[in-house]
Order: sequence, then C-alpha cells, then structure tokens
Amino acid sequence: MAKRDYYEVLGVARDAGEDDLKKSYRKLAMQWHPDRNQGNTEAEAKFKELNEAYDVLKDAEKRAAYDRFGHAAFEQGGPGGGGGFGGGSPFGGGGFEDIFEEMFGRFGGGGRGQRAASGRGSDLRTQVEVSLEEAYAGAKKTIRFATSVSCEACKGVGAEGGAASGVQNCGTCQGSGKVRAQQGFFLVERTCPTCGGAGRTIKNPCKICRGAGRVQRERSLNVSVPAGVDDGTRIRLSGEGEAGQRGAPAGDLYVDIAVRPHPIFQRDGANILVRVPLRMTQAALGGHVEVPSIDGGRSKVTIPAGTQTGDQFRLRGKGFSVLRSAARGDMYVQVMVETPQNLSPKQRELLEQFEAEAEKGGRTSPESEGFFAKVKEFWDGLGR
Repeated sequence: MAKRDYYEVLGVARDAGEDDLKKSYRKLAMQWHPDRNQGNTEAEAKFKELNEAYDVLKDAEKRAAYDRFGHAAFEQGGPGGGGGFGGGSPFGGGGFEDIFEEMFGRFGGGGRGQRAASGRGSDLRTQVEVSLEEAYAGAKKTIRFATSVSCEACKGVGAEGGAASGVQNCGTCQGSGKVRAQQGFFLVERTCPTCGGAGRTIKNPCKICRGAGRVQRERSLNVSVPAGVDDGTRIRLSGEGEAGQRGAPAGDLYVDIAVRPHPIFQRDGANILVRVPLRMTQAALGGHVEVPSIDGGRSKVTIPAGTQTGDQFRLRGKGFSVLRSAARGDMYVQVMVETPQNLSPKQRELLEQFEAEAEKGGRTSPESEGFFAKVKEFWDGLGR
C-alpha cells in the first residue's frame, strides 16, 4: 500500500511553519494515541504513521529532502536514503564512523546532511498585489526583487574563469568543514578555521564575486496567481530564492498575495457580497434589479413586494472558485432600502396621505407595529 503524503497525514499545508506542525501533531497524537484506543489496530497504525510524518517534517534537512524527492528520499538507494549497513540501518551509513557522525551531528550540530546544506541560499519573501477580479480569474504578475544570483563570470564556482579545478577540498578538514579534537573523555567538533566550514578552498578567487560564487542583482520573475486566491495566500517558488554559495542549492521564494479592496464587491471566503440600494417604492412594490457579477456579467434579481433592508438573495455559483477543488462559492445580493430626500411638494403630499392612512391601522408596517406593541406592554408592566 502506497504511503500517504506526510503533509496530508499531519493535515497541514506544504508551507506550514514549525508551530503549525507541532500544534497539528499534538492534536492528532492525542486523538490516535494507543492508550486512548486500546485494542484499535487502525488507531495504532495511524499513530505510527503520524509519528513517522512528524519525525521527517520537523527536521529541516529531512523536510527539504522530502519536498524534493518525496518518500524516495528515505528508501534504500534513494537520493536521501541509506543502505549498506545491514541493508536497513536507520542511520543510512556504512559503518561505525557513519553512525557516530550521525549521532554526533544530532547533538553537536554537525553531520553529513548539514554539510551538504552548507552554503544553501536563504529563502526570500516578497509580496504581490492583485485586484479582486485578478484573484477571481487568476493572473500573471511580474515581480522584481534584489537578491544574490549565481556569478556569471565564474559560473557560480567561485574560482577565476569558472575552473572547477581551482576549487579543492580543504587540507585541514579534508572537505568536512569540521575539525575534531580530543578533550579528556570527549571528542569535540568545531568549525574548520581554515575554510570557515565550507569544506573547500579556492586558489584563485573570482575577481567579480570574490570567491563567493554569487553577486547581488535585481531579478525579474513571472508569477502565476491561481484563480481563487485570497488575501494572505502564500505561493512557494522552489529554488527561486537567494543563490547558494559556490554552486550550493538556491533557497526558495515565498510570494504573499495582497488583494486590493473593491468598490462594489466584498469577499467572504469563496462567497461574494454586493450591497444594492433600493428606493422605498421599489422595496414596497417589488420588481426587478440588475446587478453586476465579479466576472463582468449581469444578473437580474427579482425583488418581492415588501422587501426590507438586510434581506439577501442568493445567486448560486457566482462566487470564487475554491483552491484545489471543483467547488465554487455563491454571490449574495443584500438590499438596503433608502429613505427619500429632497421631496417635491407633490411627493410630500402623497407621503403624508399614505402616513395618515397607515396610522388608521392599515397593517403596512408589521415590524413597527409589533415593536411599539411590545414597548406599550413594557411600560404597562412598570405602571407608567
């Protein structure tokens, strides 16, 4: 049976932070813990699956390998897998030295995985602003940002002319980036003072980047904004962050979406709300009103006689699409009844005539009559 995606197991997004991972793990661990589900083999399997997923995703190096290679990263012979030590060593090494290095790395901050990640470019974060219409339909946006890019002069190697032969393993640490020293019963590991932990030295550093393999530049990048994004949505662009040092992997770029307010529409999740003013006579007599939709179309809404302020009418499927789903939200038309102003003498006369007849008990304002009836009962109860 194929393994489930670790992010799916923990119920988090792929860009979830450490706190979100921990919070989700604790909640699910309480739910599926064997002590709370005695005799339930399904709960036991889910608890085991949950721990396996969290063990990988809480570790930055393991998570990076998983994001790139999936479950194959931890299988024998996989890009991040082991093999060779008894055919299935949890340390993935070939002997005692590898096991010691793995254990030492966990407690002292070293290890082969960390050396491989040494010099990796930093993750970057930027923001792109879109209109509500672009958030609805999706859009292509161009972003510009300053970052470190691979040096063209040395092709990111750091050596003059891009000669790979100019880069050699450090003679002090033999390429490990660490040196070890015995202090009593303890073996202490420190960053190599010769190469600064890079594990490599350069005979003739590039004059442009001074051996770093990267330079500061302004980049221009096209970003696809998917239909249905909401304000605060974050898009991850793998490998589009800061260039790594001397050919090391680049970081990732995170693009935060900011949706501008709209003069007509308001968004509530996948639904859209539009407030439509109605004349008092329209609300009283009923009729039809034409309203715009976010896709630029028009919709005719039937207004029943006696419509009140706050009444809503639902237009199914006229809202936003839901990310990673075929579902679509609805559009709600909310009515606001306007009180007429700047009346002409004739209009005033007609309204006064209407009010006089209403006071005779015409039952034209049931809400008002019901409210004041309750007020009268309240005052009667107080003896006033």
